[in-house]
Amino acid sequence: MNNLKKITILALHLGTGGAENVIASLSNILCKENDVEIISTYKLQDKPAFDIDSRVKITYLMQDLKPNGMAFKKAVKSKNIIQVFRQGGISCKVLYLRRKLMIQAIKKCDSDVIISTRVLHSNWLGKYGRKDAIKIAQEHNHHNGDAKIINNTVRSLKNIDYFMPVSEELADFYKDKVNAKTLYIPNCLDIYPDKVSELNNLNVISVGRLETEKCFEDLIDLFKNIVDWNKDVKLRIAGNGSQKSFLEEKIKEASLEDNVILTGNKNKKELEELYLDSSLFVMTSRTESFGQVLVEAGSYGIPVLAYDTAQGAKEIIENDKNGFLIKNRNKEEMIEKTKEILSNKELAKRLGRCGREKASRYTKENIAKEWKKFLEDIYDKN
Repeated sequence: MNNLKKITILALHLGTGGAENVIASLSNILCKENDVEIISTYKLQDKPAFDIDSRVKITYLMQDLKPNGMAFKKAVKSKNIIQVFRQGGISCKVLYLRRKLMIQAIKKCDSDVIISTRVLHSNWLGKYGRKDAIKIAQEHNHHNGDAKIINNTVRSLKNIDYFMPVSEELADFYKDKVNAKTLYIPNCLDIYPDKVSELNNLNVISVGRLETEKCFEDLIDLFKNIVDWNKDVKLRIAGNGSQKSFLEEKIKEASLEDNVILTGNKNKKELEELYLDSSLFVMTSRTESFGQVLVEAGSYGIPVLAYDTAQGAKEIIENDKNGFLIKNRNKEEMIEKTKEILSNKELAKRLGRCGREKASRYTKENIAKEWKKFLEDIYDKN
């Protein structure tokens, strides 16, 4: 491959979230042999939520203006007409500039490769991106059978060269529906740890945004039964989000304050400490495109449990190998498997060993090789 001068990744923001974690990880991989830039619409905080290599250039299109959806909803709820008009005006300005500034950036972009990370940006990239640039669209969400989402995704790929969904299952689903060449390169682990959990306690961990699709309220409900079985069991939920107050109240109502802890967001080092101090990872998401946290937990030798409604979990969890997939959101079965793993150290260690082996596929080194080969191949063709 001739010297690849520049790769640009289009982002909405660089705050917390699965897509944002992927953007950071991908940038860190690609910048080792390429000139990488991230163009982010919003600057939500002083620095990105995830570590990004200093060699990656970050350009923010809007330094001060931010989405104000929560403020607008609050104004409507309080029936404060002045604030409704004020926040509504800000919303219109934000949405106008979001479109205008990103389209301008795409038109000016002189990169060899431009990667979109959202359907919104894929539409604009296909329409306004340079014809001689290689255009790649990623998709980080699952359609869940929603025809509108499927159709919007397909339409957004009209003038895109390569489509990279977040999972193999999604790649198979879309490959005959879109004009873009569809392929799958997995997301990578930030680290493949040297240490693994000793699985010698009754600590359970779950990680994710505190939002409705993660169904952490279901996990808390499960723990009423788990704690009745053994009062020493502890559940730590790492993450933050709009449901925090609701979940805190739910924990209080169930008198689980001593057993269920919302830790808030944790940096990589803090999260590693939680993993190493846990014996089981439980996911109760209703939907999950891939489930990177399951791979992450597996890398620390931790068994994993998830409901099979989280489609991405099916690519990671093999029943009775590295954990268990629970069908039909069967609460009783999830409780029994939790008890079984926590009370059987030999089973936990066997599952954990397999999980760590499976996670080894997703190391930075392995994923970097896949990207390197992909970029070499497309440049050979061009």
